[in-house]
Amino acid sequence: MSTTDAHDTREEHDDHAFARACAEEAGARLMEIRAAAAPGTDPRELRAAGDHGAQSVLAGLLKRHRPDDAVLSEEAADDLGRLTARRVWIVDPLDGTREFAAPPREDWAVHVALWEEGELRAGAVALPARGTVLCTDDPVPPRAAVRRRPRMLVSRTRPPAFVTRLAEELGADVVPQGSAGAKTASVVLGEADLYVHAGGQYEWDSAAPAAVAAHHGCTVLRLDGSVPRYNRADPTLPDLAVCAPELHEPFRAAFARVCPDWPAVEAGAGV
Repeated sequence: MSTTDAHDTREEHDDHAFARACAEEAGARLMEIRAAAAPGTDPRELRAAGDHGAQSVLAGLLKRHRPDDAVLSEEAADDLGRLTARRVWIVDPLDGTREFAAPPREDWAVHVALWEEGELRAGAVALPARGTVLCTDDPVPPRAAVRRRPRMLVSRTRPPAFVTRLAEELGADVVPQGSAGAKTASVVLGEADLYVHAGGQYEWDSAAPAAVAAHHGCTVLRLDGSVPRYNRADPTLPDLAVCAPELHEPFRAAFARVCPDWPAVEAGAGV
C-alpha cells in the first residue's frame, strides 16, 4: 500500500499524520529516482530530477487532500495570496540536493510543515536514505545528556565564518553535514547537540525542522535570540540555531562573546 493510500484511511483533520504521509511519499519517490539513475549521471541532472519528482508528489497530495490551503514551496512560484491565508503548507521537496546527487550519502531530507494563524502547527522531516521520518506527532523519549564536548553541526560546504571561534568558546567539536533537515534531525535524535547556521536559507529550509525540533523539546531560535517567524512576504530566513535545551544559555553566552555586534557582522553562508 502506498503512503497515499494509507493516508486515505486517516482522518482528514490529522495534519500531523498528513505531513508525515507527504514526506514519506516524496521521500519514496526520491529513492526511486536515485536508484534509477545510471552510473555516471551528471549530478546536475539528478538534482533537477529529484527536485521535480518530489515537488510533483507534494503538489499532488496537497491539491488532493488540502485544496483550500495555501502553499509555499522552494520549487514553485510564490503565490502571495498565502499572506492572507489562514493555513499555509511550507515545503522543501528536496533539502540537500548536493548530497542527494552523491550516493550513498544520507544527509538529505524532505520538509513538510503547516503554518496556521501565525504558528507552526505540524511538521515532518523525512530522511529517506535512512528510512526515518520525524514528525510532530512522535512520542518524545528522554534526551541523553549533552556531551562533555558538544557536537556542533554546520554546513558541509559553507560553514559560518564565526564557527571556529564559537566552537572554541563552547569547547565543542565541529561536524560538517549536509541538509538543514538532516542536521536538525541529528540534534533531535541525540546524535549531535547543536546546529548553527548563518546565511543563505529560506523559510522552507527551516520550517519543518523547526516544528519537529520544538516538538521534541529542543530550543529553536534565530541567532539574535528571537523566535523564527514564518509566512512572511519575504521568505528569506537566513540564520538558525537548534540545540539541546540545557545548551541554550551556554550557546547564547558564547555567541554573544564571539559576535557582540550581530547581525552587523560577516556571517558567512551555507545550508
